[in-house]
Amino acid sequence: MEIRRSIYKDLRRELAEPQVLVLVGPRQVGKTTLMRRLESDAKTAGHRTRYLDLEQPSDLTLLQGQAAEVIEKLTANVDLVFVDEFYYLEDAGRLFKAIHDRSVRRGKPVKVVASGSSSVEVHSHLRESLAGRRITYRIFPLSWMEYRDWDSTSRPSFEHYLRYGGLPGLSNVGNEERKQQLLQEYLSTYLFKDVKGLVKEENIRAFNHLLYLLAQNQGQLVEASSLARELGVSAPTVSNYLTVLDQTYVNFLLPSYHTNLANELKKSRKTYLYDLGIRNSILRDFRPAGEREDRGAIHETQVFLTLVPLLSPNMELRFWRTKKKEEVDFILVKDRQPFPIEVKSRLERPVPPPGLLAFCRRYPKVRHTFTVSARAFPPVEDSGRTHHFLGFEEVPMILDALSGIGPGSR
Repeated sequence: MEIRRSIYKDLRRELAEPQVLVLVGPRQVGKTTLMRRLESDAKTAGHRTRYLDLEQPSDLTLLQGQAAEVIEKLTANVDLVFVDEFYYLEDAGRLFKAIHDRSVRRGKPVKVVASGSSSVEVHSHLRESLAGRRITYRIFPLSWMEYRDWDSTSRPSFEHYLRYGGLPGLSNVGNEERKQQLLQEYLSTYLFKDVKGLVKEENIRAFNHLLYLLAQNQGQLVEASSLARELGVSAPTVSNYLTVLDQTYVNFLLPSYHTNLANELKKSRKTYLYDLGIRNSILRDFRPAGEREDRGAIHETQVFLTLVPLLSPNMELRFWRTKKKEEVDFILVKDRQPFPIEVKSRLERPVPPPGLLAFCRRYPKVRHTFTVSARAFPPVEDSGRTHHFLGFEEVPMILDALSGIGPGSR
């Protein structure tokens, strides 16, 4: 049964627009599947299509030659051309620009849809050549909501999702040992395909060790200097590694929230790997969350990975911590207004955690707080402020609650 991706409607709508559509994200998150479905739907609608997977030597060889020849091969007798892993195509940005501009000039549009697994390659190939001519969508692993709604009769439990994550290729694999083997394969593929060209060969061992440290310290503050001491490399080298992980869409670095107050941390960042199954594979620990000492990090990560794909352009996600150790897991900033979110593995009654109350004292204009835990409770009103208490599976309701809060609301 095909998994319905929540982003698909947006991608389908983009097919009617002239801009080059670019799908980016780490390997195995479903970019190719989405492109194949887009092509299939386009064919059903009567459009002529061409699909090229440039990791296949036959498709790549087809596009050898001068720029004019390549453009002709891509666009002859088609309305849409799909180019998977487009960065193997030499000077792809200039070619896509020529196709776009020629289509606009002739009034006979040829839509380009392309995918890539590394922002290093995406930016180096597209650069300024497609300024104003492309729209980019980041593809993430399956959210719990997508996984849950995939097959209502045989879907796995939420606990299962926390153990094995949301890589779509695992969704039809029933054997748990097989899932673990595939996750190890995905790790190897990432390290050898996407990282080898970005990290010096002699530093691969240190890079692998960094991956383990990031998995171990998921949701905690990270500093390049302390990581460097543990790895035995320089701080600039660690900073470069973190950049590589960010540019291959494998790790998130979450900045702190502050308003220039002296006692708030300004330069610290928290770290989150892009998938819980990948994290558990790095740690080689697939025990249920309830049996693990790091269950707090697991639940916090699930909330983070649910929120990030849902953010609109007027939103960003941060965390808050002071030198006095007051902290809130996430600050969702919408139209420059902060909405604090705290994650608790267990919550026995609807009482806001101390960190949320400390944040409200620091920012008294806050009118909504959110606590996410295994148990939901009705909202609590207190001094003109609403404290919301949601279950782990209700995280998208945070965005629903904020949808009615405009820029002028408090």
